[in-house]
Amino acid sequence: MGVRELREAFERTYVHRESAVLRFLGVDGWDVYNCSIPFRAGGKRYLFGRVERRVEWMRSFVRLFEECGPDQWRLAPDSMIYQLEDPYIAQIGGEFVLGGTHVRMGAGKLDTYYGYFYRGKEIRDLYYFTTGPDYMKDIRLVELADGKIGVFSRPRNEEIMARYGSESMLGFTVIDSLDQLSAEAVEKAPYIPGLFGEGEWGGCNQAYLLESGKVGVIGHGSYPGEKDREPVAVYMNISFVMDPRSRAVEDLRVIGTRDSYPQGPTKMPNLTDCAFTSGIVMRKDGMADLYSGIGDCMEGRVVIPYPFEGHGAIVNAKDF
Repeated sequence: MGVRELREAFERTYVHRESAVLRFLGVDGWDVYNCSIPFRAGGKRYLFGRVERRVEWMRSFVRLFEECGPDQWRLAPDSMIYQLEDPYIAQIGGEFVLGGTHVRMGAGKLDTYYGYFYRGKEIRDLYYFTTGPDYMKDIRLVELADGKIGVFSRPRNEEIMARYGSESMLGFTVIDSLDQLSAEAVEKAPYIPGLFGEGEWGGCNQAYLLESGKVGVIGHGSYPGEKDREPVAVYMNISFVMDPRSRAVEDLRVIGTRDSYPQGPTKMPNLTDCAFTSGIVMRKDGMADLYSGIGDCMEGRVVIPYPFEGHGAIVNAKDF
């Protein structure tokens, strides 16, 4: 069953709960979207956001924001500016790891893009340390139960389409330490079978170690669709559980769509059905806050049931 069919099942049973659009202070005239999940550092709560003017493409900056109220975030003073898109955060071996997509231009046009990675213990001052493969976004890391590091890849090219009937696949490999994270290691990650149907694609947006030793993945599932008789790029929030030893996948499901979030503008007309996943943060009531970019110009939050029920709680959930 592909993500199209899973969406139909989701929409038949979906119960709408609390939802909101995040407000960002200190960046007037700029949109903030496709953020990292919120996380804790030094007794405060932060997130990284993609900052970009509504009328511009491929001119994004990633900035650090500090929580200043319910669903309100203020630009953190004295923090670095990263020339990246779609930030992501992990905590590995006592360090923060920031990842994002760096776009390289040539003669005023898109030349290529890479995943850039930064690390350090001081969240306002991280150091660049490695680059992912050419033309690959959405590389994600997770610390495993044995202290090793799981690495999710997302190759997307014509060879993948010809071989699998999907625009992109997810791969997964294991490295011993951050010092082993390289373009070659990511590119060699074996593929995870059984995730997407023909013409569909997707990726991992945030990965979590579960008490069972398995990995809970919050990601995106995508396909070319149609809304109001116009072509659109469909992006949805998905989840699944994976055994890091066998790469066997369980409980693949859709957990959110664009309609799960409050209505609002879009960057382009073909993005009216776009919810690009950030990840989840656990709540005190046992539910989860699901965060997602919406319409490539806002960041939303919606309350959902815990998507990894039956596979154990998230290890170190208090860090998020």
